[in-house]
Amino acid sequence: MITVRGLRVRLGGVDVVDGVDLDVADGAWVTIIGPNGAGKSTVLRAVGGLVPYAGTIALGGVALEALSRRDRARTVATVPQHPVVPPAMLVYDYVLLGRTPYIRALGRESASDLAVVGEVLAALDLEAFAERRLDTLSGGERQRAFLARALAQGARTLLLDEPTSALDIGHQQEVLELVDRLRGERGLTVLATMHDLSTAGEYADRLVLLAGGRVVAHGTAREVLTEDLLAEHYRVRVKVIDGEQGPLVVPVRR
Repeated sequence: MITVRGLRVRLGGVDVVDGVDLDVADGAWVTIIGPNGAGKSTVLRAVGGLVPYAGTIALGGVALEALSRRDRARTVATVPQHPVVPPAMLVYDYVLLGRTPYIRALGRESASDLAVVGEVLAALDLEAFAERRLDTLSGGERQRAFLARALAQGARTLLLDEPTSALDIGHQQEVLELVDRLRGERGLTVLATMHDLSTAGEYADRLVLLAGGRVVAHGTAREVLTEDLLAEHYRVRVKVIDGEQGPLVVPVRR
């Protein structure tokens, strides 16, 4: 579903991403990990068509630059780490924004657009919050609303930038379980970034370790989350314990 070759992104005169190759199969969940400043979010923004880049990016075999903005929005949906929340916006209206790629200029939403929003709200258990303001929701509820807007776009590829960074452990699990369930039910392809290494390894099919804007390791969680690799690229002492759901990364005091 996602093919990236030789991706380079230059921001402020600096090569933030430098020669990244990446493949995400249809229906797979791939998570990019790496230290701060590694270029994780920039890769996601490039795949979403949000920053200028060099190299090639293809979605479903179609070059990203060949897609119009409307077609791109129907193909891939991004949930940024810090979404812009319009003041006083209701949950229903926010999710309805996801239907923008299907509404003609100066047109109005159709009955089918409203039906999609209703279905998504029901699927994410948000019907009771439809008339609530986004800024009154808890962190977990708000994150579900962000996902709902992305799903309302009808895109089969989700880009999730640190989807649990502002959540407590309970809401983290709730959101990730929801994404995994929706992936199975709707055949979604997921490309994410995460800081929590143990959690990243538990949910993703494959991990990509980025450092200095380059891919330095990729594979299963057990192949990537090794003490040597993490020590080299995160400059940290850790103990990696083989758990039932994948490796558990435990920091060790120096």
